[in-house]
Amino acid sequence: MCPGLSDDLQQIDNARKTAIIDRELKRLNIDIAALQETRLSESGSLKESNYTFFWRGQEHHERRLYGVGFAVWNTLLSTIEAHSSGTPRVLSLRLTTSSGPTNILSVYTPTLSSATEAKDQFYEELEAKIRLIPKKEHLFLLGDFNARVGADHDSWPRCIGHFGVGKLNENGLLELCSFHDLCLTNTFFPTKPHHRMSWRHPRSYHWHQLDFVATRRSLLNQVLVTRSYHSADCDTDHSLVASKVRLLPRRAHHSKQKPRPRINIARTNKSELQELFAIAIDEALEGCPTDSATERWNHIREAVFQTALDTFGRRERKSTDWFEAGVAKLEPAIAAKRVSLLAHKKDPSTKTLVALCAARSDTQKIARRCANDYWLNLCHNIQLSADLGNMRGMYEGMKKALGPSPVKTAPLKTAEGEIIKDRCKQMKRWAEHYQELYSRETTITSTALENTQSLPPMVELDTPPTNEELSKDVDNLANSKAPGSDNIPPEVIKAAKGSSLLQHLHELLKQCWKEGAVPQDMRDTMIVTLYKNKGERSDCNNYRGILLLSIVGKAFARVALNRLQLLAERVYPEAQCAFRAARSAIDMVFSVRQLQEKCREQRQPL
Repeated sequence: MCPGLSDDLQQIDNARKTAIIDRELKRLNIDIAALQETRLSESGSLKESNYTFFWRGQEHHERRLYGVGFAVWNTLLSTIEAHSSGTPRVLSLRLTTSSGPTNILSVYTPTLSSATEAKDQFYEELEAKIRLIPKKEHLFLLGDFNARVGADHDSWPRCIGHFGVGKLNENGLLELCSFHDLCLTNTFFPTKPHHRMSWRHPRSYHWHQLDFVATRRSLLNQVLVTRSYHSADCDTDHSLVASKVRLLPRRAHHSKQKPRPRINIARTNKSELQELFAIAIDEALEGCPTDSATERWNHIREAVFQTALDTFGRRERKSTDWFEAGVAKLEPAIAAKRVSLLAHKKDPSTKTLVALCAARSDTQKIARRCANDYWLNLCHNIQLSADLGNMRGMYEGMKKALGPSPVKTAPLKTAEGEIIKDRCKQMKRWAEHYQELYSRETTITSTALENTQSLPPMVELDTPPTNEELSKDVDNLANSKAPGSDNIPPEVIKAAKGSSLLQHLHELLKQCWKEGAVPQDMRDTMIVTLYKNKGERSDCNNYRGILLLSIVGKAFARVALNRLQLLAERVYPEAQCAFRAARSAIDMVFSVRQLQEKCREQRQPL
């Protein structure tokens, strides 16, 4: 299940297995899929077009064996809770439903030829995991158990049904099911014989039932059917086993508000759209309330956002990799390969094998051609951006070349070092960390105040800001910056310079200046945490917090900052070089190095 990502660019797998699995699961209308033999290191997640993948594997320095994971339909993400504390053979997922919590385990059992110690250790881990789940909660075990349970219903009446397949081999699956009152749903439904099989032996060509869906015996009446789908083509020798269950997911409550749609800033440079936006914003801002700064800002914010969204439209999702860019050419070849695979499974002969190999070869050729065209076009765009000095375009192209980044997760730790698994407590830990980081009180001693030189007051700093000051600061706002909770990017504010928006913002700024405070919405910020790629992921100090503020609030802050800079110039000592115009710290370091070199050349003391 390699997603096509690697730390070494020379070892990137262009198969894009997660994209293929994403399309196959969507075609078969699967909501949650348990994955085995993922062979991905550590734990993480990756979001594709329709599904989000979670996995747990060996450590980064160990050989990539085993590995389990889940593929969850994106609309169900708000109803699930994935745990990263599993093992490379057992990973759990908790689903919130109308009938109570449902626990799903993705399981990969050691093969029959594995050592007895490995099998015993696995079943001990699995049994310990099941014991932690309360009996009143639903439980499903999905995965490759590498076990044949046979058809002896009389000996195991609570565990297997009347539609088992084959003979029983040496395994601990039935003992585990009997002890915890679990049943194998594959054996309880009168499906076609080939729909009960999931794996064919490569030499004897005999079909076996190795992949199971197990649940509590009391929940068997909620299972509608369990069968195999041999048409699922994900380059694996196991067939997909799907179970239809009567469950209604329930959206978990989150305090996080639904984000606003993003405005397509690429269209803000078109002059005809700018004219339409200026006319529309003038009409929307008529009758703006003036009772308080908060009411005025709320009206301006909603009018600007809705008008910009109607004029410029929503930002479309860009193609992330070569697979999505060339899916129109790949889809017919993938469909033909799927038909050949199904024909070979029904009739394993030399003729069907040759047809399957030919279909795989054609698909591989088309995939390589699509990938080659995509990489050549992407490299050309990166080189062109570099030649033109467009650093942003160059780095965006490099991000496309690296592909979607897997999100690696780890449970947080408290300040005392205790592990936090509860999501609400983790959010409280983040709030505690940033409150301690950004809300530190600055203590000024009386001695420092006495030694500070008294200066005459600057009365001109108290005068209301002018329209020219605000217009200059709006022009100085950097483009392509992430907005705050209002989701109004700087390009929208600049596109409305020819309208009455700037005048309304100036009136709002003067009202805030008079009231002595800005609206709380401008001061609220969204904090995005980024891992520093060093230290433990469970330590909050190893993350960098990125603050997303309101763009209009930034413009107002620039006006106040420029006023304060005039006061700071009177207080700064001559040696202060950083955070001052025309006095960069880099320039001062360069000057010191030049002095050192000249002193060495002249053999003079520094």
